[in-house]
Amino acid sequence: MRFAFLTLAACVLASSATEARVAPYSATVTAPSRDAVRLRAVMLDMHNQARIRVGERPLAWDPQLAASAASYADWLRRSGRFEHSEQSTSDDAQGENLWMGTRGAFSFEQMADGWIEEQRHYRPAPVPASSTTGRWSDVAHYTQVVWQDATAMGCAIASTDEDDILVCRYSPPGNVVGEMPYR
Repeated sequence: MRFAFLTLAACVLASSATEARVAPYSATVTAPSRDAVRLRAVMLDMHNQARIRVGERPLAWDPQLAASAASYADWLRRSGRFEHSEQSTSDDAQGENLWMGTRGAFSFEQMADGWIEEQRHYRPAPVPASSTTGRWSDVAHYTQVVWQDATAMGCAIASTDEDDILVCRYSPPGNVVGEMPYR
């Protein structure tokens, strides 16, 4: 059983020209599957529990962010790659967390917990100085989850024969260099 998540590009450098670019997508309107409904409930609950613990407002689910996450998760599945989306300076930039693990071996709770457990390395300091390890990437997923200005999120999963790939998108994006993750 294996899992991985990318840490570095969970960062959005809003003060520079490298903000998350949304992969284009086309969406059809269909009823969400039972798994999609459960994914939404678990991700919102776990993110919001982590946010409440640090005094931040809960996130709302955004269907457009979820559609963007689904499009990118599908692109990752089809391409066989595991990397953060390209960056741009667009006004509709989104934060992004990625997770990948052995297909069917991890619950939605375990997926989100991988990001939230990064709190053990967090120290109250502006990004990128917010890690006790000296490697900002060790807390980048966690700080995106609890980012003070974020108000909405959307997530989706795509699967290969071997792996599940989880993509969560956030708006506005977090991990802005020089800013505190939360108050």
